Amino acid sequence: MLENIFRVVKATESVQNCLLCLGVAIILGIVISYTHKATTKTTQNFLLTLGILPVLVEVIILLASGQVEVSLAVAGAFSLVRFRSMPGNSKEIVSVFWAMAIGSALGLGYIWLSVVVTIVVAILMFVYTSVLNKSVDNSQRRLKIVIPENLDYDEVFKDLLKKHTTKYELRKAKTTNMGSTYELTYLISMKKDSREKQFIDEIRIRNGNMTVLLERPELSEVEL
Repeated sequence: MLENIFRVVKATESVQNCLLCLGVAIILGIVISYTHKATTKTTQNFLLTLGILPVLVEVIILLASGQVEVSLAVAGAFSLVRFRSMPGNSKEIVSVFWAMAIGSALGLGYIWLSVVVTIVVAILMFVYTSVLNKSVDNSQRRLKIVIPENLDYDEVFKDLLKKHTTKYELRKAKTTNMGSTYELTYLISMKKDSREKQFIDEIRIRNGNMTVLLERPELSEVEL
């Protein structure tokens, strides 16, 4: 069994082997892209990148003609270019290295190993995502409020927070606009019967109709 999994098919020996490895890379790239889409919020451009990356890494290794160290270094450099231009979360980094690993294995001829690893990692991602989603507090929100400098932010919203939330914590307070305003950042858990619009309207009355932002924490945080 293990001998079949680790059996090497040299793509450079024949056109058939080369096309076989390329076909498997395309299929596994689609599986990686679909798994990432199903387990996290992402963009079409990144899904396209994940689908094509195994093929590109495989081709780089084939062109290196046996110089595995050089080919892996080049493939790694190209794959990490994205994270120098824009932030990526931890799932995106995992998916990129997953696609790189599959492309590398296929470039070296480990077809069945690539298939097995892809299936195992996909199952793990679905299982972990399902377990973690069940433990997430869907009532949790990030609240950002801008107030004039003359307001006492320790007391001005305390009654509203007790009225609309089950728990709250002031995470950050900073001055803006040359010190004329404060920006407060709270992490809160909304009560089930509380209406977000009513909560925001009541805050606007207190802060003089200045900016109020209420969002889910995972939409604003960059996971690294």
